[in-house]
Amino acid sequence: MSKNELLKSLEEERTKCIVYTRVMGYHRPVESFNVGKTGEHKERVQFVQRLSRR
Repeated sequence: MSKNELLKSLEEERTKCIVYTRVMGYHRPVESFNVGKTGEHKERVQFVQRLSRR
């Protein structure tokens, strides 16, 4: 079964996920952003902190 076939067979069970981001000190859903802010959000780089070993 291909990936597309699997997704279509499970489409009824899927639900929409709302993604929030922190903007100017408070959390906002990404789907409410305008075109410029949406583009800016897509260009962001995820920060991954390494654990320091002493």
